[in-house]
Amino acid sequence: MTDAPQTTGTAHLDDLGLQLEGTLIERMGIEVLEATPERLVATMPVEGNTQPYGLLHGGASVVLAETLGSIGAGLHAGPGRIAVGLDINATHHRAARSGVVTGTATLLSAGRTLVSYDIVVTDDTGRRTCTSRITCLLREAVPGA
Repeated sequence: MTDAPQTTGTAHLDDLGLQLEGTLIERMGIEVLEATPERLVATMPVEGNTQPYGLLHGGASVVLAETLGSIGAGLHAGPGRIAVGLDINATHHRAARSGVVTGTATLLSAGRTLVSYDIVVTDDTGRRTCTSRITCLLREAVPGA
């Protein structure tokens, strides 16, 4: 991820205190373009995230989806709280062989303890490659962690 501001709206990724260096987000090449509690958008390169047949790995699509849903849930949770994943599922519709895929997460439900997002992953031509849904649990952050 870049050091440039990566959010729009009133919520900021910097407010979450995320340490992105050395994380899977960085290794996968995920770039967050838009991040509010209601909607998140990020891109990820296909190259470097493929399975042996040269197709985008299905797990890579799930990593993109979970990244967006978890960040969104963290933004909804607010200061002093964290989001942890409870459930994620994905349906893979078609393969991507090159270029960049884009994930768009849309808030489905947000309460005091649970947050759910619908995530659509599309290829360079806008065709849907994956549909995912994630539910996160919101908890108080452990002091000093």
